[in-house]
Amino acid sequence: MKKLITLLGFFCLGQLTSSAQNFLGFSEKGTSTERALEAQFDAQLNAQNLRTWMKYMSSKPHYVGSPHNRANAVYMRDLFKSWGFEARIDTLYTLFPTPKVREVSLVSPTLFKASLVEPTLKEDGTSNQLKDHLPTYNCFSADGDVTAELVYVNFGRPDDYEVLEKMGENVKGKIVIVRYGGSWRGLKPKLAAEKGAVGCIIYSDPKDDGYGQGDVYPKGPFRPEAGAQRGSVLDLPVAPGDPLTPSYGNTKDAKRLDLKDATTIMTIPVLPISYGDALPLLKALDGRIAPESWRGGLPIAYHVGPGAAKVHLKLQFDFKVEPLFNVIAVMKGSEFPDQWILRGNHHDAWVFGAADPLSGMVAVMEEARAIGELAKTGWKPKRTLVFCAWDGEEPGLLGSTEWAEANRQELQKKAVAYLNSDGNGRGFLSAGGSHTLEKFFNQVSRDVIDPQKNISVYDRLRSYILVNGSGESKKEALSRGDIRIGALGSGSDFTPFLQHLGVSAMNVGYGGEDEGGEYHSIYDSFDHYTRFKDPDFAYGVTLAKTMGRTVLRLANADVLPFEFQNFSNTLQNYGTEVKALLENIRSKTEENNRLVKEGHFAAAADPNEPIVVKTYDEVPYINFAPLENSLNRLNKSANAYALAVKNSAKLAPAKLEELNQLLYTIERTLTLPEGLPNRPWYKHQIYAPGFFTGYGVKTIPSVRESIEQRKWKEAEKGIEIVSSVLNKYCDQIDKAVALLGE
Repeated sequence: MKKLITLLGFFCLGQLTSSAQNFLGFSEKGTSTERALEAQFDAQLNAQNLRTWMKYMSSKPHYVGSPHNRANAVYMRDLFKSWGFEARIDTLYTLFPTPKVREVSLVSPTLFKASLVEPTLKEDGTSNQLKDHLPTYNCFSADGDVTAELVYVNFGRPDDYEVLEKMGENVKGKIVIVRYGGSWRGLKPKLAAEKGAVGCIIYSDPKDDGYGQGDVYPKGPFRPEAGAQRGSVLDLPVAPGDPLTPSYGNTKDAKRLDLKDATTIMTIPVLPISYGDALPLLKALDGRIAPESWRGGLPIAYHVGPGAAKVHLKLQFDFKVEPLFNVIAVMKGSEFPDQWILRGNHHDAWVFGAADPLSGMVAVMEEARAIGELAKTGWKPKRTLVFCAWDGEEPGLLGSTEWAEANRQELQKKAVAYLNSDGNGRGFLSAGGSHTLEKFFNQVSRDVIDPQKNISVYDRLRSYILVNGSGESKKEALSRGDIRIGALGSGSDFTPFLQHLGVSAMNVGYGGEDEGGEYHSIYDSFDHYTRFKDPDFAYGVTLAKTMGRTVLRLANADVLPFEFQNFSNTLQNYGTEVKALLENIRSKTEENNRLVKEGHFAAAADPNEPIVVKTYDEVPYINFAPLENSLNRLNKSANAYALAVKNSAKLAPAKLEELNQLLYTIERTLTLPEGLPNRPWYKHQIYAPGFFTGYGVKTIPSVRESIEQRKWKEAEKGIEIVSSVLNKYCDQIDKAVALLGE
C-alpha cells in the first residue's frame, strides 16, 4: 500500500504551545511524572534491536500464506510475551490470489516477449531467492487471455481519458498501457474497464522512480531497468478487506460469497511490468504524439496509438483461501482496562519488505519492549495497551479490516484511538489523522529531537515548510504555532478503524531523505534499506520515541487530550474548499461553452490533429447554508469546550470516566450506518479515500464527489446529511462542556 502523507500536506495552525507547559490532559504534577517516565522510556531504546529484527524478518519472502510469514508472526508473538504482554496470534482466513500464468507479448508490428523477471544482483544478498518469492503481478486481477491494439493513456486518470476523448480516440476493445503514479494503481484498470478496455498493463517509467531521479540500484537507490512494482488492484475505494466476506470478519466458519459475486475484484486482466519490458511496447506505438505532460523518461517519442501495435496478455490465477496471522499483544490498564489504546503496523510484504513494512514494524516492537521494561519496575499504564502486527495489508488491508469487523462491537465500546505506522526512513516528520488529536500531537512533536539536526522534529519540519512550502503553507508557518496534520485517505491499516468504525486515528512516519525505487520489488531488502534508507536506524528510534510518547500520554492522561478548536478550523477550510470547487466548475463550464459556441476550439486546432469538444449543462447554485450554520455552531461549541477545560475543577471519578468516554466515542458521531453513496462500507462523513483517487483523501466526500460528477441534487442532499452529523457532534461537545461545568 501507498505509505506516508506528503510532507507538505502537513501545514501550520493554532497557538504556540511551549513544551514547558503542561501536557494536554495532565495536571502540572502529572506532566512532571510523565516527563520522568518518558525519560526512562527513551533510555531503553536501542537501534541494534531494530537492525537485528529487520535482518531476520526480511531474510526470506513473507507474503500472505508463506512459511516465513507465519514464522515472523510466531517470532513477534514470543518476543511480546517475553516483554510482559499477553500475546497471541488471531488467525483469520482470506482470499489471496497468486499467479499461475503470466504472459505479455508484442505480436505486431514486431515480435517481443516480456521477461517479467527481476534478476539477481550480487550486491543484494537476498535477491537470489527466485524460487521462493511471489513474481511480479497485481493481486485481485481478473483471469484473461486477450489480444488487442495497444493504447497509451498516461496515468490512466479521469482527466487523461478526457484528453484522449478530445483527440477523438477511445480504448473500447483495446489493451491500455499506463504508467504508475498520478493515482492509485487499482483505479487504472478500473477506469480502463469502465471505458471498455479488455486489458491493462502498468509500467514503472524511469522518469518517476528510475534513472530520471538518480542512480539506479545497486549503485543508487532508484528502480533498475528490470525492477517492477507488485501491488493490489482490489477496488479499495469501494471497500477494503476480503472480497468474499464484505463487512463481516472472515473467521474460519464465516459464510463466503461465490467468487463470481465478489464486487471488489478487478473485471479485466492487469499486470505490472518494468520499464525495460515496457520500452518495446511503447516504441511500437504510432498514432498521435502524446501531450507533453504524458511523456516519460524513456528514449522514445511517446505516441498514444492505436495502430499497428498489438499485444497479447494472458493471466491465470489460483484463487485460494489462505490464513492471516494477526499478532495481538495486550498490557491491561490499571485504572481503565476497558479503554484501549491501539498501536499497529503490518508485517506482511510482497517479497522481503525491509522498508515496507518492517522499518515501521521494528519501531513498534522496540516501543513495546521499552514499555515492557517500564512495567518490570512496577509501573502500569492506566489504560489498556493493544499492540497489533497486522497480516495481509498489502493485498487490501485484509488482516486489520477483518479483525476490526470481527471485533466491531468491542472496539466501538472500548477503542480510544488507533495509532498507525507503515514504512519509515530518514528525514522529516509526516503525520495525518483525526484533527481532534492535532494539538496533542503538536506537543509530542516538540518533545522529540531530530537525530541529524539536534532540534525538535517539529522545528525541523517547520523549517522544511518555510524553505520548500507553497505560498499559503509558508504564510501559516510564519504566523501560526501548531502544525496542521493531514487528513487520512486510505492505503494503510488505519482505514477500518477511522473510516468504518469511527475510532480516532493517527498515521505517522519519517521520510523525505530516503528516496528510492525499490517499492514493492524484490530489491526492497535489508541491503537496500541499510545503504539508502536509515543506515543506523536513527529514525527508527525517533519513530519509537514519537509514537511511544503518543501511546504513553494517551494511556495515562487524566482527561483524554481531544481538542475541538483545531478540528473546527480545519472543517471551516473544507467547507470553503467545497464551495470554491463548485465555483471553479461553474467558471470552467461557462468558459468552455463560450469557446465551443463561438468556434474558438475549431479555429485554434491543428487541422492535422483534430479535437472533439462538447458543451456542458449550466451549473446551478447550491444552498450551502445548512453546512455554514453547522460549521458556525461547531466553532462556538469548540471554543466553549476549550474555555470549560481551562476553568474546570478536578472532576469526581465517575464524572471523569463519563467525560472520557464521551470524548473517545465522539468520532463515532461522524459516521452513519448507511455509509457513503455507492460505497456503504465507508461510514465516516468527513474523511474517506477519493472514489477516483484511491489513496488520496476526499474531505466531506459525499458533497465534494457529487459536485465533481455534476450530480447537483446529490450534492445538496450530502450537505444536509453532513450538517446533521455535525450538529449531533456539537451536541456531544456541549454535553462535555456541561460535565466540566458541574
